[in-house]
Amino acid sequence: MATHPLRASDHSYSVVIPVYNSQDVVGRTIDAVLEVFEAAGLRHQVVLVNDGSRDKSWDVISARAAQSPHVVALDLLRNYGQHHANLAGMREATGDYVITLDDDLQNPPDQVLLLIEKAMEGHDVVFGRFERKQARGHRRLGSKAISMINRRVFDQPPGLAVSNFRILRRDVVERICASRTAHPYITGQALMFSSDPADVLVRHDPRPVGTSNYGLRRIASLVLTILFSYSVFPLRLAAGVGFAVAGGSFLLGLFYLVRAVFVDSAVPGWTTIAVLLALMNGFVIMLLSMLGEYVVRTLNAVSAVTTYHVARRVSS
Repeated sequence: MATHPLRASDHSYSVVIPVYNSQDVVGRTIDAVLEVFEAAGLRHQVVLVNDGSRDKSWDVISARAAQSPHVVALDLLRNYGQHHANLAGMREATGDYVITLDDDLQNPPDQVLLLIEKAMEGHDVVFGRFERKQARGHRRLGSKAISMINRRVFDQPPGLAVSNFRILRRDVVERICASRTAHPYITGQALMFSSDPADVLVRHDPRPVGTSNYGLRRIASLVLTILFSYSVFPLRLAAGVGFAVAGGSFLLGLFYLVRAVFVDSAVPGWTTIAVLLALMNGFVIMLLSMLGEYVVRTLNAVSAVTTYHVARRVSS
């Protein structure tokens, strides 16, 4: 940590906002972000990344980008997911610090100043710790599950809260952008590539319009992405279960062998053999499927030149 606090006015800031089906609220989000930075007198850039929206979100953000010198709009070829959109925005960003926030005003733009203030203490990554998260039960439960995985896979320090509302110093951003992975996970990568992460208490507001796009399917997909792209935990778990099954099968086989030698039995052994074969074959198929998942993801990571494609870019 730096001995003397840094000055916020000495640096520039890029705000990256993934946009998905937010035509009714994203304009207000842009206005609020610009107002906060202009009032604070800080050099700023706003990068809006349209992640395959099916509504008129692109029309809204492209019009703002054409009018404002501080706004850049990217239109991705299709919906790649929030973390791909964040990565595209980071590669477009030019600021000394990059801030990521949602497009729905649940991350209040005025709270960005709290992230910046904490970062000026010398931290290379600062996450927003929500006073009270305004989300449905399954979202809160999903966040807890992902937090547990982060602590195991990315060595998230005890007591550190992570979220998609964060500020990252330029060197951390460059490491994330240079990382060769077909399945980016910005939160985990921020933990991997930072040396002094911190969090700060921020407000989390209710979504003023519509409902969250993050349902159970997206949460489950994110969990699987973390586990299979950044961890060998599923493979080791399967191996552990395999050893347990093999040990149980060995003991069961030994039992029947001893029984056959010392006890006369007219019961045929085909039932036991069928059960053991079914059990072992089922486990082998599961293990091969898991290995196949790792192979496919490794192949994608090795062969992928880019994980997304930008169809259009608009700036003034």
